[in-house]
Amino acid sequence: MRKHWWIGGAAAVVVVAGVAGYAVMGGGRRAEAKDDKLAVALQFLPAEVTRPSKAEMPARIEFSGPLVAPGTVIVRAKAAGTLVSLAVAEGSRVRAGQALGQLDLGELRYRVAERNATLESNKAQYDQAARQYEANKGLAANNFIAQTALDNSRAQMETAKAQWQAAKAQLDTSEVLLSQAALVSPINGIVAKRWTLPGEKVAAEQQLLTIVDLSRLELAGLVGTHDIGRLHPGMAVQVTVEGEDRPVEATIDRISPTAEPGTRSIGVVLRLANADERLRAGQYAVAAVEVPDTTERLTLPDTAVSGGNGQDEVWTIEQGALVRHSVTVGRRDERSGRVEIVRGLSPSAQVLAARFDNLREGGRAVVVADRHPTVASAASAATRD
Repeated sequence: MRKHWWIGGAAAVVVVAGVAGYAVMGGGRRAEAKDDKLAVALQFLPAEVTRPSKAEMPARIEFSGPLVAPGTVIVRAKAAGTLVSLAVAEGSRVRAGQALGQLDLGELRYRVAERNATLESNKAQYDQAARQYEANKGLAANNFIAQTALDNSRAQMETAKAQWQAAKAQLDTSEVLLSQAALVSPINGIVAKRWTLPGEKVAAEQQLLTIVDLSRLELAGLVGTHDIGRLHPGMAVQVTVEGEDRPVEATIDRISPTAEPGTRSIGVVLRLANADERLRAGQYAVAAVEVPDTTERLTLPDTAVSGGNGQDEVWTIEQGALVRHSVTVGRRDERSGRVEIVRGLSPSAQVLAARFDNLREGGRAVVVADRHPTVASAASAATRD
């Protein structure tokens, strides 16, 4: 009985061990199946993958701003007085030397008359001192007066002469102010603004009129330091002006020698011929400079390059796995939608042509002609993750 019991117990142990082993093997297959499911390769269509290609990268540099007329002058009152009249209105065409109006310059004329009288008085004193000095020279030669008296006479004559010359200079200054106080146009142009009205009391240097010469206009803008080296004075530029159907030809007139401290941009000024005065100062304009390129550069679609934390990167498929590469980009061509890759990528690389979210470096990836419905694509995997 004991022997049979021992044999039965041993058999029971064997049966239990077999069941346990079967359970362990079954659980392992389920875990392996789960890992296989997580390790499914992302499938990419051929249109979602690209390779770097050589291409020229012509640049298009743009900047904008209002048109300005460098030949703009402000007519100011050269003396205080009452504005008697203004012969021109806003929009009036004037020529250089044309009378623009009249100021009541009575006070300035009185000053001229006063200084003229002072000049005459000082001239008479000088003449008297000169005659006295000549007479004293004869007396001193005959020893009728001492040499000291002759020296005093000469000093009086020289003092009178200095006072006469000072009075003459003051009179000349007043006469110049009187002549300059006449309101005349300094240039050919158009009256853009009247700042005062007849009858108003004006002070010296107060602005009265603004006159604009529209025969030459300028457009000033800012260009980044990475593009400024491609520009030079005399380069042709196409300018699109608001209200105009066709672009206007312009040339680069000058480039600032220093960069703006805040923006690190450099000022560029264009010159526009406007002999027919069709364009107006203040109109908004956009300048576009076409910079040709004769160098074959390694390029990618700009959608293949993503940026983060100041670093540009691309995703490639290498030996069936996803690999992330940090790259250095150069020129960009907005019209063709391509960007230059300066370093960080080989010409034979297989690059994802679009941006996908939640890609994992080292994850399995394949390129297929058509996605299998049971296998997750890159886009669906990104959505689930």
